[in-house]
Amino acid sequence: MKKLMENLQLLMLTIAVSIFLVSCDKDDKPVEDKTDDVVFAGNQIGNGEQEFEIKSSYTLKKGTYILKGWVYVTDGATLTIEPGTVIKGDKETKAALIVERGGRIMAEGTKAQPIIFTSNQGAGLRKPGDWGGVIICGRATNNKTEMIIEGGPRSSHGGAQDSDNSGILSYVRIEFAGYPFKTDQEINGLTLGSVGSGTRIDHIQVSYSNDDSFEWFGGMVDAKYLIAYHGWDDDFDTDNGYRGKIQYGLIVRNPRIADKSSSNGLESDNNAEGTTQQPVTKPVFSNITFIGPAAQDNLFENTTAYITGGNYYPGNGSKLGQFQSAIQIRRNSNLNCYNSVAVGYPVGLLICNDKGSLTQSSANSGAINLKNNVFAGMGILGSDKDASFKDSLSINASTFDKSAKESFSSAYFKNTGNSNIVYPLHTEIMLSQPSSLVSSPNWGPLTGSPLTGKSNLFVDENLSSPFFDKVTFIGAFRSAVSADDWTAGWANFNPQYTAY
Repeated sequence: MKKLMENLQLLMLTIAVSIFLVSCDKDDKPVEDKTDDVVFAGNQIGNGEQEFEIKSSYTLKKGTYILKGWVYVTDGATLTIEPGTVIKGDKETKAALIVERGGRIMAEGTKAQPIIFTSNQGAGLRKPGDWGGVIICGRATNNKTEMIIEGGPRSSHGGAQDSDNSGILSYVRIEFAGYPFKTDQEINGLTLGSVGSGTRIDHIQVSYSNDDSFEWFGGMVDAKYLIAYHGWDDDFDTDNGYRGKIQYGLIVRNPRIADKSSSNGLESDNNAEGTTQQPVTKPVFSNITFIGPAAQDNLFENTTAYITGGNYYPGNGSKLGQFQSAIQIRRNSNLNCYNSVAVGYPVGLLICNDKGSLTQSSANSGAINLKNNVFAGMGILGSDKDASFKDSLSINASTFDKSAKESFSSAYFKNTGNSNIVYPLHTEIMLSQPSSLVSSPNWGPLTGSPLTGKSNLFVDENLSSPFFDKVTFIGAFRSAVSADDWTAGWANFNPQYTAY
């Protein structure tokens, strides 16, 4: 009996040592091999449900994958995506990728090998809203303290860490995103909730989003080289205390695609209620090129497929509407925009005192700055009331003072201290106008354009940061020559028919 007990003890000891060694071996594996709680079935990411979680760090090797359902990168996990990877969002499961607070995404593509998020529908069948989109949630401040991210997912964002780091997005394309889960609850192409300044964002193109192309809710993250292409609603939307800096942005509108809420190039609120809750929304934009619907109409006027949204109409509850302004500032936002050019919008500028806000007073006091900007070919220069399309003074965004000859917005834009310029025709500013969207379209200024050879563009304190390149041109491009086209090689202006 004693011998039997000794043998049993030895066996149990052997089993325990084996389990310990296996456990150590598992923990010593490279990060990309830690798949114990990440189930990828072949080329599929997610299981089609709305609670799939990536809980440990994982590297997605270069390849083509199908994203199914809502996939969360949770606190403490990092999802690394190799250059050249293509991720196709599944339409049936309304796929979305959500990086939660404390999680990270390392999506660092290259000019030659961008990372692509697109629709899983076939070429010629893709539409805005085919899938959800990409969401990043951080721990930086916003003026609601903590918020649930827009669009439906469970994730909260916000905190006290303005330098928070959510990873890298570089040379990334996001196409045909924005599925509406409920009325007015679409995920944007790229949604950034309280993302901190430690995060790196550059060279991002969002195309055919079914809601806003880019939207920031609070946070301090900066960005360069952004493209909002043929979106449904607003192009760059800033809310809830976002205070980052953005330089070099290209906005291009399809004249047959706009939202029922009236689509704007820049739209900015302090918050939905229009309060002065701190921190106040105060982004600083510089060198943005806005190509409005009228400036694009020559490309589509004889194309019957676009008459009612054509083959881009999603049929998912979204309703076509009308375009509104290049820049809309309302609800106590303190947005700043410098050194930018906008062409071909119904309205150039809207500074609205809606919801009892004092937005116009902020412009008069210098809290809002719009300087060294050029507007050309606008329907009207300015308006003070959302969706009115009237260049008439309104101090409450409701009724008009008919004794005034023009809106506050028009008078502010033309104030000589702002050094803004207005041209009646968009042809006068000599931007390159593509005859096709298929072969390397270019929206840079031609030789002799009044947008080039400028000086003293960066004298304001808002532009003193070394983040801003102190360039001598207005708009997103130095010239129309290929060497100055920062979209070349990685952007795609015809994603509908690209074979992925």
